[in-house]
Amino acid sequence: MSKRPKNNNLKSQLIELSDEVLRIFRQNKADKSLNYREIAAKLKIRDEFSLEMIIQVLEKLENQQIIEAERPGSFRLKQEEGLLEGRLETTQRGFGFVVVEGRENDIFIPENKLGNALSKDKVKVRISSRKGGQKGKTEGEIVEVVERFRTQFVGVVHVNKTFAFLVPDSKDMAIDLYIPLDKLNGAKDGQKAIAKLVDWTGKMENPQGEITEILGSPGEHETEMLSIVAEFGFPLVFPQEVIEAAEKFGLVIDKEEIARRRDFRGVTTFTIDPVDAKDFDDALSLRYLDDGTYEIGVHIADVSHYVQPGSPLDKEAFKRATSVYMVDRVVPMLPENLSNMVCSLRPNEEKLTFSAVFVMDENADIVSEWFGRTVIKSDRRFAYEEVQEILETGTGDYLNELRLIDKLAHKLRDDRFRKGSIRFESEELKFKLDENGKPLSVFVKERKEAHMLIEDFMLLANRRVAAFIAYKDHGNFRNNFVYRVHDAPDLERLKRLANFVERFGYEINYTSRKAISESLNKLVEDLDGKDEADIIESMAIRTMAKAVYTTSNIGHYGLAFQHYTHFTSPIRRYPDVMVHRLLEQYQQEGAKTVDQGKLEKDCLHSSERERAAVQAERASTKYKQIEMIQDKEGEEFDAIIAEIKDFGFYVMIDYNHCDGLVRFAGMNDDRYYFDEQEYSIRANRSGRTMTLGDKVRVKLVKADLRLRQVDFQYVPEKK
Repeated sequence: MSKRPKNNNLKSQLIELSDEVLRIFRQNKADKSLNYREIAAKLKIRDEFSLEMIIQVLEKLENQQIIEAERPGSFRLKQEEGLLEGRLETTQRGFGFVVVEGRENDIFIPENKLGNALSKDKVKVRISSRKGGQKGKTEGEIVEVVERFRTQFVGVVHVNKTFAFLVPDSKDMAIDLYIPLDKLNGAKDGQKAIAKLVDWTGKMENPQGEITEILGSPGEHETEMLSIVAEFGFPLVFPQEVIEAAEKFGLVIDKEEIARRRDFRGVTTFTIDPVDAKDFDDALSLRYLDDGTYEIGVHIADVSHYVQPGSPLDKEAFKRATSVYMVDRVVPMLPENLSNMVCSLRPNEEKLTFSAVFVMDENADIVSEWFGRTVIKSDRRFAYEEVQEILETGTGDYLNELRLIDKLAHKLRDDRFRKGSIRFESEELKFKLDENGKPLSVFVKERKEAHMLIEDFMLLANRRVAAFIAYKDHGNFRNNFVYRVHDAPDLERLKRLANFVERFGYEINYTSRKAISESLNKLVEDLDGKDEADIIESMAIRTMAKAVYTTSNIGHYGLAFQHYTHFTSPIRRYPDVMVHRLLEQYQQEGAKTVDQGKLEKDCLHSSERERAAVQAERASTKYKQIEMIQDKEGEEFDAIIAEIKDFGFYVMIDYNHCDGLVRFAGMNDDRYYFDEQEYSIRANRSGRTMTLGDKVRVKLVKADLRLRQVDFQYVPEKK
């Protein structure tokens, strides 16, 4: 909704003018002073009354020691001490918090002190109070937006006679965009569209926007999927110049290029992917050597050969940084001609690859390794299900090769777990959709031997490439590189998890790194088939740190690898393209390390885009879950308690794994509250308690597709 108009009295005019004058000073160069006429010119003010008001404002700001006189009548912004820079997080209730790196506590920002900042903007904040705020938090005021997190918004257009608004879908965007009628660009009332933020100065109650793309009618499958993609900042189409650049490449490989590479075209090679996959990043080759060892090739699409640094293809790939996997489609990082044709390791086609080649003995110990550019020709494209059937039945194509690779994969896996790798796996939901995108059913994707077989060799390649670079010195320095790191879990979080699982009869030993991984793996084994398994594993995963890309190699805690990177999926991940380029460069004679600052910045961007892709994927899943139950309001479902808050608890229903909120205020059979000490829900009169993982019965109250929110009501047990 729109903000309320301000009172049009003299006091409010002075306050508004003061904000505008300060904005002018903050946009001005620090060493350049301004007089009242220069300020008036920037504000396009000419009348004498307003000029007098500017003089009053300048006097007041000088008295407040916000500005200082360089010479009589000419002022500049005083060097502001105590300003902190951080990222703004807003709430649905209007206020926000600024998260400052390295600062233990966030800074509370009241709604009237947000200025023109929006959620996730990088901002400068001035501390205004160290006592009050919300729950005793330090309170501050945003004085400058350093960098907008987003400038495009998805929402529904509302058109009036003289103006229009776009009401954003995003829950953390609490203000509408004002759209002048001449900036609707064909959008009609009630349609979903994308608007870009054009301007938002202190004079404006709402940010001003312009419609850039019409998505369609709300509720339609195509409209909603496109809305989610755009909401999280991913382009819906490729620029024409990028498409044209991709289409210049054909399937025929130049003979001179083949001559420069190690040739694997005569070696048994195959891919193993999901049955509906179109982009095949990786292939495995197997050759039996005379001394009884085995040569295993992990061959990865050589995207960096086609996507050259600084080219339109490269700029677009970097901007996206990742492919996005929605419930019904893939939003690719690269145009289709590259992702599904030229770079995809399709069977019976010569392909350029970047390979990690290992000579291994029967115990999967590495005898030697080699990294470099290659050419392959895949003999067979397998689906996971085919490989699984061959391994289980003992019949089918390449049976001996698959059995050997599976045997070696088992040894790699056992060694990894023995050294502390943690077994957590996130649940992956899959939908069966009709021709209109309507969800018919949902199921949990099962992981079997065939999935883990490929995973183990991809982990091996990623680990050994990272170790190769880490130990390859050029003179007295180590090469700067892109690592995939995962920090150790916070001890306090681990203690809370240990206290929680203890109620179910489980134990976590957090006295050492080895003890943690061993007890977490035992926990996973003990939870197999138990009702509380999903909840405890989900809580344990949230206890762990998030994996990120960085040049600072702290190792990968979850995998128990000292060195780890992403080398194996350059069709869908930009960091892998970076890794290929760096690996090629550092193998050249006299190579120099790349600039760490630029590399770290690119890593940060990739990590942020990865998080956005995960959020988009989850949003599309949640949308389809809600779509399945939106016509079932009033119906009851079996559920388990998934999370507890001070205002209620979240449940996950058995029917389609959709989660939703049960508010304490709506529980009428008793008075319920959150017992923080016991981490449980307690009934005031009966004394009954409930906790995470408990089975409950709930009734669907509301399923809101637009906000992707679900409300349930608790159904008490019948006595």
